[in-house]
Amino acid sequence: MGWRGILGFDYGIVQAPLGPDISGPELVAAVANAGAIGLLRAPDWECPDYLRELIRKTRSLTDKPFGVGLILSFPHEENLKAILDEKVGLLQVYWGEFPKERVDDAHRAGVKVLHQVGSIEQAKKAVDACVDGIIVQGYEAGGHVIGQDGLIALLPRVVDLVGDRDIVVIAAGSIVNGRGYAAALALGAHGVCLGTRFLATEESYAHPIYKRKLVELDKTAYTNIFGRARWPGAPQRVMRTSFFNEYGSLSDHDNETNHPVIGHSTINGMGKEVRRFAGTVPNATTTGEIESMPMYAGEGVGLIKEILPADQVVKNLVEEAKQVIQQRFHSSKNSK
Repeated sequence: MGWRGILGFDYGIVQAPLGPDISGPELVAAVANAGAIGLLRAPDWECPDYLRELIRKTRSLTDKPFGVGLILSFPHEENLKAILDEKVGLLQVYWGEFPKERVDDAHRAGVKVLHQVGSIEQAKKAVDACVDGIIVQGYEAGGHVIGQDGLIALLPRVVDLVGDRDIVVIAAGSIVNGRGYAAALALGAHGVCLGTRFLATEESYAHPIYKRKLVELDKTAYTNIFGRARWPGAPQRVMRTSFFNEYGSLSDHDNETNHPVIGHSTINGMGKEVRRFAGTVPNATTTGEIESMPMYAGEGVGLIKEILPADQVVKNLVEEAKQVIQQRFHSSKNSK
């Protein structure tokens, strides 16, 4: 294993499952080939045959293990069965309960389980379920945010909770470079999970305008105006685009079903209308008023200056983190 390897992978770097289909086979395979952990995102509806195709296409691009992320608040029983049948390396679960019986099912299939949490209470349930790893998501994170605690406060509490159990703790929330990686390690994490930084890669399936905004913009907002009908009670962090700055408020009783269609998109093989204030981010197929659609990003987006190949992102993270630790920590120790 290489530097800070976790769960049998070379590096302690996880590429978040970017939805609804932004982290496709190309991105996941590129991350896996670089020695990090790539995660597909399962569709938000039951389509096990399509999910199997995604997994098999990814396998045609890499001989390394990878995983699939599953949102538990959407229908997922058939998709979960497909994931376990395909015996992927990892299953990442989020936004719901995944008790020990389910974890045991995954382990019997040879699949390791990561549970993403946003509070110490959720972390306790994950520990009780005997998961293989816990992704601790801070309030700073992009996309849908499950908790209210900042990463720097929550992460050490989860590290202390896990103690000497054989569970890796992975930090998530506005980590985009080696300095963030080193900071997470200093707080006790075994690795890091990045979403926004991997959005801004050549292999990401995000729309080119979305990618450009990740480089151009540096401010985000925590909001609940997008996708209320499809996914109620799921606030999100988005970039402060011109659209958001002008229309970033919505009556508590309003949602996307009351607003016009502003575009179309093919998502996981299905054609979809995109309404104003829908929660679906623009992928490479999306047409219409792209800049009026939500663009998820974490608070660290201001540190992203260019679109890079995914393997270069992994390499930079490792080399920068090593350099920071060597210069900041070892040099300070040696000077005393």
